[in-house]
Amino acid sequence: MIKKMFFAMLSLGILVVSCDNDDDNQPKTASLTLNLNGLEALGSDYVYEGWIIVNGSPVSTGTFSSVTFPQSFQVNSNQLENATTFVLSIEPAIDPDPAPADTKLLVGDFSGNTASLNTSIVGDFSNASGSFFLRTPTDETGPNNGNDQYGVWFGLPVDPPTPDFVLPTLPEGWAYEGWVVGSQGPITTGTFNAFNSMDSFDGFSQTLQSGPPVPGEDFFLNAPAGETFPLDVRGRTVVISVEPVPDDSPAPFAMKPLVGTAGQETAPTTYDFGRNLGSLPTGSVSR
Repeated sequence: MIKKMFFAMLSLGILVVSCDNDDDNQPKTASLTLNLNGLEALGSDYVYEGWIIVNGSPVSTGTFSSVTFPQSFQVNSNQLENATTFVLSIEPAIDPDPAPADTKLLVGDFSGNTASLNTSIVGDFSNASGSFFLRTPTDETGPNNGNDQYGVWFGLPVDPPTPDFVLPTLPEGWAYEGWVVGSQGPITTGTFNAFNSMDSFDGFSQTLQSGPPVPGEDFFLNAPAGETFPLDVRGRTVVISVEPVPDDSPAPFAMKPLVGTAGQETAPTTYDFGRNLGSLPTGSVSR
Protein backbone atom coordinates (compact mmCIF):
# COMPACT_ATOMS: atom_id res chain seq x y z
CA MET A 1 0.00 0.00 0.00
CA ILE A 2 2.80 2.45 0.87
CA LYS A 3 4.50 1.64 -2.45
CA LYS A 4 1.30 2.39 -4.38
CA MET A 5 0.84 5.73 -2.55
CA PHE A 6 4.44 6.69 -3.38
CA PHE A 7 3.96 6.13 -7.12
CA ALA A 8 0.64 7.97 -7.04
CA MET A 9 2.26 11.01 -5.44
CA LEU A 10 5.14 10.80 -7.90
CA SER A 11 2.72 10.77 -10.85
CA LEU A 12 0.85 13.77 -9.43
CA GLY A 13 4.11 15.69 -9.03
CA ILE A 14 5.10 14.98 -12.63
CA LEU A 15 1.67 16.19 -13.77
CA VAL A 16 1.94 19.45 -11.80
CA VAL A 17 5.46 20.14 -13.12
CA SER A 18 4.29 19.39 -16.64
CA CYS A 19 1.38 21.83 -16.33
CA ASP A 20 3.69 24.50 -14.92
CA ASN A 21 6.06 24.04 -17.85
CA ASP A 22 3.15 24.39 -20.30
CA ASP A 23 2.15 27.66 -18.64
CA ASP A 24 5.72 28.90 -18.88
CA ASN A 25 5.71 28.26 -22.62
CA GLN A 26 2.65 30.44 -23.21
CA PRO A 27 3.54 33.94 -24.55
CA LYS A 28 3.03 36.64 -21.96
CA THR A 29 0.60 39.43 -22.83
CA ALA A 30 0.11 43.00 -21.70
CA SER A 31 -2.76 45.43 -22.04
CA LEU A 32 -2.94 48.10 -24.76
CA THR A 33 -5.68 50.69 -24.14
CA LEU A 34 -7.22 52.85 -26.86
CA ASN A 35 -8.96 56.11 -26.03
CA LEU A 36 -10.14 57.63 -29.33
CA ASN A 37 -12.32 60.59 -30.23
CA GLY A 38 -14.37 61.36 -33.32
CA LEU A 39 -14.67 57.91 -34.83
CA GLU A 40 -17.97 56.92 -36.39
CA ALA A 41 -19.42 53.45 -36.89
CA LEU A 42 -18.50 51.84 -40.20
CA GLY A 43 -20.73 49.90 -42.56
CA SER A 44 -21.24 46.23 -41.75
CA ASP A 45 -18.53 45.12 -44.18
CA TYR A 46 -15.68 46.93 -42.40
CA VAL A 47 -13.98 47.13 -38.99
CA TYR A 48 -11.26 49.19 -37.38
CA GLU A 49 -7.96 47.46 -36.67
CA GLY A 50 -5.03 48.57 -34.53
CA TRP A 51 -1.38 47.89 -35.35
CA ILE A 52 1.89 48.34 -33.52
CA ILE A 53 5.08 48.78 -35.53
CA VAL A 54 7.81 46.51 -34.16
CA ASN A 55 11.22 46.54 -35.83
CA GLY A 56 9.62 48.14 -38.87
CA SER A 57 6.86 45.51 -39.25
CA PRO A 58 3.13 45.82 -38.39
CA VAL A 59 1.65 43.58 -35.70
CA SER A 60 -2.13 43.52 -35.28
CA THR A 61 -3.51 44.46 -31.88
CA GLY A 62 -7.07 43.39 -32.77
CA THR A 63 -10.19 44.62 -34.54
CA PHE A 64 -13.25 46.44 -33.24
CA SER A 65 -16.48 47.96 -34.51
CA SER A 66 -17.76 49.77 -31.42
CA VAL A 67 -16.74 53.42 -31.22
CA THR A 68 -17.22 53.66 -27.46
CA PHE A 69 -13.95 54.10 -25.58
CA PRO A 70 -11.72 53.29 -23.76
CA GLN A 71 -11.13 49.80 -25.12
CA SER A 72 -8.32 47.42 -24.13
CA PHE A 73 -6.60 44.61 -26.04
CA GLN A 74 -4.17 41.91 -24.93
CA VAL A 75 -0.94 42.05 -26.94
CA ASN A 76 2.32 40.10 -26.81
CA SER A 77 4.18 41.89 -24.02
CA ASN A 78 7.60 41.71 -25.66
CA GLN A 79 6.28 43.10 -28.96
CA LEU A 80 4.32 45.81 -27.17
CA GLU A 81 7.36 46.87 -25.16
CA ASN A 82 9.40 47.22 -28.35
CA ALA A 83 6.72 48.97 -30.43
CA THR A 84 7.69 52.41 -31.76
CA THR A 85 4.42 53.47 -33.44
CA PHE A 86 0.68 52.79 -33.34
CA VAL A 87 -1.49 52.87 -36.48
CA LEU A 88 -5.27 52.55 -36.85
CA SER A 89 -6.67 51.32 -40.16
CA ILE A 90 -10.02 50.40 -41.70
CA GLU A 91 -10.15 46.78 -42.82
CA PRO A 92 -12.66 44.43 -44.47
CA ALA A 93 -14.63 42.50 -41.85
CA ILE A 94 -13.66 39.32 -43.71
CA ASP A 95 -10.04 39.99 -44.59
CA PRO A 96 -7.78 37.42 -46.28
CA ASP A 97 -4.84 39.87 -46.28
CA PRO A 98 -2.82 39.86 -43.03
CA ALA A 99 -1.22 43.23 -43.83
CA PRO A 100 -2.76 46.65 -43.09
CA ALA A 101 -5.01 48.10 -45.80
CA ASP A 102 -4.31 51.41 -47.52
CA THR A 103 -7.03 53.04 -45.42
CA LYS A 104 -4.76 54.03 -42.53
CA LEU A 105 -6.54 56.64 -40.45
CA LEU A 106 -4.61 57.46 -37.25
CA VAL A 107 -0.92 57.32 -36.36
CA GLY A 108 1.29 58.23 -33.43
CA ASP A 109 4.78 57.44 -32.13
CA PHE A 110 5.21 56.10 -28.63
CA SER A 111 6.82 58.41 -26.10
CA GLY A 112 7.36 56.26 -23.07
CA ASN A 113 4.18 54.27 -22.61
CA THR A 114 1.78 56.50 -24.53
CA ALA A 115 1.24 57.68 -28.10
CA SER A 116 -0.86 60.65 -29.19
CA LEU A 117 -2.75 59.92 -32.41
CA ASN A 118 -3.74 62.19 -35.30
CA THR A 119 -4.77 61.97 -38.97
CA SER A 120 -1.44 63.15 -40.42
CA ILE A 121 -1.12 59.78 -42.15
CA VAL A 122 -4.09 60.87 -44.32
CA GLY A 123 -2.95 64.46 -44.87
CA ASP A 124 -2.28 67.87 -43.35
CA PHE A 125 -5.54 69.83 -43.27
CA SER A 126 -4.31 72.70 -41.10
CA ASN A 127 -4.49 75.18 -44.01
CA ALA A 128 -7.55 73.69 -45.75
CA SER A 129 -9.65 76.16 -47.72
CA GLY A 130 -11.74 76.47 -50.87
CA SER A 131 -14.87 78.02 -52.31
CA PHE A 132 -18.00 77.09 -54.25
CA PHE A 133 -20.62 78.74 -56.43
CA LEU A 134 -24.22 78.09 -57.49
CA ARG A 135 -24.79 77.38 -61.18
CA THR A 136 -26.50 74.72 -63.34
CA PRO A 137 -24.16 74.15 -66.30
CA THR A 138 -25.68 70.78 -67.24
CA ASP A 139 -29.06 72.47 -67.84
CA GLU A 140 -27.76 75.29 -70.04
CA THR A 141 -27.85 75.32 -73.84
CA GLY A 142 -27.17 79.02 -74.12
CA PRO A 143 -27.15 82.05 -71.79
CA ASN A 144 -27.93 81.57 -68.13
CA ASN A 145 -31.46 80.20 -67.89
CA GLY A 146 -32.28 81.61 -64.46
CA ASN A 147 -32.23 78.41 -62.37
CA ASP A 148 -28.67 78.43 -61.05
CA GLN A 149 -29.86 77.90 -57.47
CA TYR A 150 -30.23 74.19 -58.30
CA GLY A 151 -26.52 73.36 -58.67
CA VAL A 152 -23.29 73.63 -56.68
CA TRP A 153 -19.74 73.51 -58.06
CA PHE A 154 -16.39 73.76 -56.34
CA GLY A 155 -13.98 76.48 -57.42
CA LEU A 156 -14.23 79.85 -59.17
CA PRO A 157 -16.95 80.59 -61.79
CA VAL A 158 -14.67 81.91 -64.52
CA ASP A 159 -14.77 80.58 -68.09
CA PRO A 160 -14.00 77.72 -67.76
CA PRO A 161 -14.39 77.30 -63.97
CA THR A 162 -11.14 76.67 -62.11
CA PRO A 163 -10.49 74.97 -58.76
CA ASP A 164 -9.20 76.84 -55.73
CA PHE A 165 -9.00 74.12 -53.09
CA VAL A 166 -6.09 74.18 -50.67
CA LEU A 167 -6.19 70.52 -49.70
CA PRO A 168 -3.55 67.78 -49.50
CA THR A 169 -3.24 65.13 -52.18
CA LEU A 170 -4.69 62.05 -50.51
CA PRO A 171 -2.79 58.74 -50.32
CA GLU A 172 -4.13 55.50 -51.77
CA GLY A 173 -7.24 54.36 -49.92
CA TRP A 174 -8.87 57.79 -49.61
CA ALA A 175 -10.95 60.19 -51.73
CA TYR A 176 -12.73 63.51 -51.29
CA GLU A 177 -16.52 63.69 -51.56
CA GLY A 178 -18.82 66.68 -51.86
CA TRP A 179 -22.20 66.93 -50.11
CA VAL A 180 -25.20 69.23 -49.85
CA VAL A 181 -27.41 68.76 -46.78
CA GLY A 182 -30.95 68.23 -48.04
CA SER A 183 -34.25 67.86 -46.19
CA GLN A 184 -33.51 64.25 -45.17
CA GLY A 185 -29.72 64.40 -44.82
CA PRO A 186 -26.54 64.71 -46.88
CA ILE A 187 -26.80 64.30 -50.67
CA THR A 188 -23.61 63.40 -52.51
CA THR A 189 -22.15 65.43 -55.35
CA GLY A 190 -19.59 62.68 -56.10
CA THR A 191 -16.09 61.61 -55.11
CA PHE A 192 -12.89 63.05 -56.52
CA ASN A 193 -9.12 63.12 -56.12
CA ALA A 194 -8.33 65.73 -58.77
CA PHE A 195 -9.57 69.29 -58.29
CA ASN A 196 -9.37 70.30 -61.97
CA SER A 197 -11.69 67.72 -63.50
CA MET A 198 -15.22 66.37 -63.11
CA ASP A 199 -15.93 64.04 -60.20
CA SER A 200 -17.18 60.45 -60.33
CA PHE A 201 -20.93 61.17 -60.27
CA ASP A 202 -23.51 62.93 -62.45
CA GLY A 203 -26.65 60.98 -61.52
CA PHE A 204 -28.66 64.06 -60.50
CA SER A 205 -27.61 66.34 -63.36
CA GLN A 206 -29.36 67.13 -66.60
CA THR A 207 -27.79 65.88 -69.82
CA LEU A 208 -28.07 68.92 -72.08
CA GLN A 209 -24.31 69.39 -71.79
CA SER A 210 -21.49 68.03 -69.67
CA GLY A 211 -20.41 69.70 -66.47
CA PRO A 212 -17.39 72.00 -66.09
CA PRO A 213 -13.85 70.76 -65.30
CA VAL A 214 -14.34 70.96 -61.52
CA PRO A 215 -16.22 68.70 -59.07
CA GLY A 216 -19.86 69.49 -58.39
CA GLU A 217 -23.44 68.58 -59.25
CA ASP A 218 -26.77 69.89 -60.50
CA PHE A 219 -29.86 68.56 -58.70
CA PHE A 220 -32.61 67.90 -61.26
CA LEU A 221 -33.09 64.12 -61.69
CA ASN A 222 -33.40 60.96 -59.57
CA ALA A 223 -34.08 62.60 -56.21
CA PRO A 224 -33.22 60.39 -53.20
CA ALA A 225 -36.10 59.20 -51.03
CA GLY A 226 -37.64 62.08 -49.10
CA GLU A 227 -36.04 64.81 -51.23
CA THR A 228 -37.70 67.02 -53.83
CA PHE A 229 -35.81 67.99 -56.98
CA PRO A 230 -34.92 70.41 -58.35
CA LEU A 231 -33.11 71.12 -55.06
CA ASP A 232 -32.62 74.77 -54.15
CA VAL A 233 -29.11 74.90 -52.68
CA ARG A 234 -29.48 78.43 -51.30
CA GLY A 235 -29.14 78.51 -47.51
CA ARG A 236 -27.99 74.90 -47.33
CA THR A 237 -24.84 73.45 -45.78
CA VAL A 238 -22.17 72.31 -48.23
CA VAL A 239 -19.47 69.86 -47.07
CA ILE A 240 -16.23 68.33 -48.33
CA SER A 241 -15.47 65.02 -46.58
CA VAL A 242 -12.61 62.53 -46.77
CA GLU A 243 -13.88 59.03 -47.50
CA PRO A 244 -12.28 55.58 -47.27
CA VAL A 245 -11.97 53.64 -50.54
CA PRO A 246 -13.78 51.28 -50.78
CA ASP A 247 -16.69 52.62 -48.73
CA ASP A 248 -19.93 50.78 -47.97
CA SER A 249 -21.63 53.63 -46.10
CA PRO A 250 -23.89 56.09 -47.96
CA ALA A 251 -23.28 58.74 -45.28
CA PRO A 252 -20.29 61.09 -45.00
CA PHE A 253 -17.30 59.72 -43.09
CA ALA A 254 -16.20 61.40 -39.85
CA MET A 255 -13.52 63.53 -41.54
CA LYS A 256 -15.16 66.72 -42.86
CA PRO A 257 -12.34 69.27 -43.19
CA LEU A 258 -14.40 71.90 -45.07
CA VAL A 259 -17.93 73.12 -44.32
CA GLY A 260 -19.73 76.16 -45.75
CA THR A 261 -23.19 77.66 -46.17
CA ALA A 262 -24.60 78.74 -49.52
CA GLY A 263 -25.97 82.29 -49.63
CA GLN A 264 -28.82 83.67 -51.72
CA GLU A 265 -26.80 84.81 -54.74
CA THR A 266 -25.89 82.57 -57.65
CA ALA A 267 -22.71 82.79 -59.75
CA PRO A 268 -20.61 84.88 -60.20
CA THR A 269 -20.91 85.14 -56.39
CA THR A 270 -18.72 82.62 -54.56
CA TYR A 271 -18.91 81.29 -51.00
CA ASP A 272 -15.94 80.32 -48.86
CA PHE A 273 -15.61 77.05 -47.01
CA GLY A 274 -14.56 77.22 -43.38
CA ARG A 275 -12.09 74.81 -41.81
CA ASN A 276 -13.73 72.14 -39.69
CA LEU A 277 -10.66 70.58 -38.07
CA GLY A 278 -12.66 69.51 -35.03
CA SER A 279 -14.15 66.74 -37.17
CA LEU A 280 -10.76 65.01 -37.55
CA PRO A 281 -10.43 61.98 -35.25
CA THR A 282 -7.78 62.08 -32.54
CA GLY A 283 -6.87 60.01 -29.51
CA SER A 284 -4.21 58.22 -27.55
CA VAL A 285 -3.00 54.72 -26.76
CA SER A 286 -1.23 53.53 -23.64
CA ARG A 287 0.67 50.35 -22.82
